[in-house]
Amino acid sequence: MNLAIHPTSSSLPEPPHLKAMQELISVVQELSLARNLETIMAIVRVAARKLTHADGASFVLRDKDQCFYADEDAIAPLWKGQRFPMTICIGGWTMRNRQPVVIENIYGDERIPFAAYQPTFVQSLAMVPIRTLSPIGAIGVYWADPHSPTAQEVDILQALADTTSVAMENVQVYTELEQRVQDRTLELELTNAQLREEIQERKRAEALIQQLSITDDLTKLNNRRGFLLLADQQLQLAQQANSPTCLLFIDLDGLKQVNDQLGHEMGDRLIVDAAQVLKQTFRESDILARLGGDEFAVLVPRCTTGKQPLDRLLANINLFNRAGIRPYHLSMSIGVALCSANQTTSLEHLMTQADQVMYDHKRSKRSPLEA
Repeated sequence: MNLAIHPTSSSLPEPPHLKAMQELISVVQELSLARNLETIMAIVRVAARKLTHADGASFVLRDKDQCFYADEDAIAPLWKGQRFPMTICIGGWTMRNRQPVVIENIYGDERIPFAAYQPTFVQSLAMVPIRTLSPIGAIGVYWADPHSPTAQEVDILQALADTTSVAMENVQVYTELEQRVQDRTLELELTNAQLREEIQERKRAEALIQQLSITDDLTKLNNRRGFLLLADQQLQLAQQANSPTCLLFIDLDGLKQVNDQLGHEMGDRLIVDAAQVLKQTFRESDILARLGGDEFAVLVPRCTTGKQPLDRLLANINLFNRAGIRPYHLSMSIGVALCSANQTTSLEHLMTQADQVMYDHKRSKRSPLEA
């Protein structure tokens, strides 16, 4: 017995148009993910050629009254990078007439610019507009041998072009959105930078106010408030570290006499000179202050006897007086109080001690106006 085996539906060859539709769906998915025109053109140039079994494909953009052949995929070079007037180009004809065009023999169609086609392999072509309502470009496919594409191939090519127009519009929307995000981000960055600058300016102003509140205007030394604040902190740190500290209480001799005889401007000059001598004598880590009027104070950390800073100060006073640059001699009454290692005392107590020592020696001082 002979049994005839009939092919099942699963063994039948897949219709060409069905396969093309499946490929088109895959291309649509790729285009949906495209975020720039370059990606769209790279997808479309390959897909157009594959879907129509063509030897070449070109992606044409409308540039005002010209056709710009922006990209291509072909067995030999076509017109990539070139521009042609809309009126003499098949891409232009497609866009102006908003409909596909099929030309089986390019040499038998008066719409063909033969000078442009003669160096190429093209014998037949099909061209469809990208967006039929208001075309923004065209997709062309080309064959090296005479060829007549089927209506289904032209329809699929047009479907690809329609999908391409949507992808291009999406890219435009995405680009505009991205630009708005960038603009907004830049705006926020500029605003934040301005806020940071305003904060820094406010901090600088606050620091200046703070500095002014603890600084003596005339000498630029700490004022009484600044000295009490900084010296108290330094004294506490020294006591925690069991480090000796000394405090000098200084009274500038003869300020009233200089004011009376030479004027207040020269009296201010005497105060400034005294402050300058103090700055030259002591270290940056020492805390100097003009307490007010003719009174100064210096806190000297890591000071065991007070003799060294006192000797340096007296030597610098002598150097100033020998220079003879002022109509007065600089003279200071100085008292020293010590806080030895492992001793605890207050800044107020040290100042009282040094003040008392200073007054005990003040009577022996000569007038700063004496030679």
